Amino acid sequence: MSKNIEILNNKIAEAHLGGGEKRIAKQHEKKKLTARERVNYFLDEGSFEEIGILVTHRTTDFGMEKQQYYGDGVVTGYGTVNGRLVYVFAQDFTVFGGALSETHAEKICKVMDHAMKVGAPIIGLNDSGGARIQEGVRSLGGYADIFYRNVQASGVIPQISAIMGPCAGGAVYSPAMTDFTIMVEGSSYMFVTGPNVVKTVTNEEVTSEELGGASTHSTKSGVTHLTSNNDITCLEDIKSLLSYLPQNNKETTEKYSYELGDEIREVLDDLIPDSANKPYDMHEVIKGIIDEDSFFEIHKDYAENIIVGFARLGGRSIGIVANQPMSLAGVLDVDSSKKAARFTRFCDCFNIPLLVLVDVPGFLPGTDQEWNGIILHGAKLLYALSEATVPRVTVITRKAYGGAYDVMNSKHIGADLNFAWPTAEIAVMGAKGASEIIFRKEIQDAEDPELELSEKEAEYAEKFANPFEAAKRGFIDEVIMPRDTRKKLLKAFSMLEKKSVLRIDRKHGNIPL
Repeated sequence: MSKNIEILNNKIAEAHLGGGEKRIAKQHEKKKLTARERVNYFLDEGSFEEIGILVTHRTTDFGMEKQQYYGDGVVTGYGTVNGRLVYVFAQDFTVFGGALSETHAEKICKVMDHAMKVGAPIIGLNDSGGARIQEGVRSLGGYADIFYRNVQASGVIPQISAIMGPCAGGAVYSPAMTDFTIMVEGSSYMFVTGPNVVKTVTNEEVTSEELGGASTHSTKSGVTHLTSNNDITCLEDIKSLLSYLPQNNKETTEKYSYELGDEIREVLDDLIPDSANKPYDMHEVIKGIIDEDSFFEIHKDYAENIIVGFARLGGRSIGIVANQPMSLAGVLDVDSSKKAARFTRFCDCFNIPLLVLVDVPGFLPGTDQEWNGIILHGAKLLYALSEATVPRVTVITRKAYGGAYDVMNSKHIGADLNFAWPTAEIAVMGAKGASEIIFRKEIQDAEDPELELSEKEAEYAEKFANPFEAAKRGFIDEVIMPRDTRKKLLKAFSMLEKKSVLRIDRKHGNIPL
């Protein structure tokens, strides 16, 4: 018995060394934490319970039987974050470059299965060069086993992926199917094929950072939702993100303590410029509505003409989708439609109410947008909001033109409450463009066409460039003063807290992918 205890202690000590002390030292030179350091920092002190610490690979080809490391390149288990149960796996780059083997995959699948059974988030700390080539199809099968579980867990438990090193080949698809992906600047990258293959096939010269670094994926591709300066910041960002999410799709988010005070925010009265063509920062509107310092933005540097993120309103977590007049006048385009649709569907999966702030002049015109499928991608956002059954409230701050008015959570697609500020303009298009079409003959025949256009523009604006016509029809529930917005929303979301929708019986809809 005592001999077995000694053997166990030695094996555990060896497992904690990973691929060896020299390799760990190299990790620290790059300011990267080891897999165990990441897990221990991320979880509450003393809460980590490891699963599969003594697992080793089964490969005997290519001399692999002589290279055995306990844990086989991945640390897996469960623990708590701020007292909440989570499951975690952390790939160990010091063991075969973090390459995925059959047993490595089995360990990840085991914690994913546990997470789904008990209804707790799964966090993946990815740091892997891809499939372990010495195992051939067995490692590929391991990836497929993980992919399958990603799909089964989708919409059931939150899945978060942190890319904390290389992530190449098959390794990129699992993070892509999770709910949120976070990359570490300067030390992580994601790509299906690396720079060498790209050069061979296309003759393009490109670095790993240019091809798939954090900056590339946060600004150009939209693959990553957040970027962090280093490992520690990344782990803290995940903790912050988790605070806005429930444990699973059967629960709601935790309500933070909040005391009602002066809910009138007069600063909102002065945010909309006098000129309809002058931009303003929608972040200021968000700031004036939500609980102080509670906004957690998602996809901040991608498709900046729309803002998405989490916030708290009266201590409760809400999701926010908002047009951003500071970028492309807040128009909807291919990227912004995809960004908002994805975020909307996540919130609906996990019972997070949605607030939609509208200032949209329409869809972005042009051959580039049409040829890249603005019709299809715009329909994704329309579909996502129409499908959502969580409480949905809209506030129109200024422009709501054309089909974009319909798409941005209008009453017609199932929004619960729709408010408008007195500055709202709800019409098919802007007054100038509409007047040029409607009154074309009168303008052409006028002695002074410019004066006639100006008069007709004012006539059209008086009739349609306001929220009152829509309010008469019941398309707007109430025209409110900006300062009252927070108070109205607190009451609205409180009233809608027990909202329940009976879904049509079907396997699933066919969203225009």
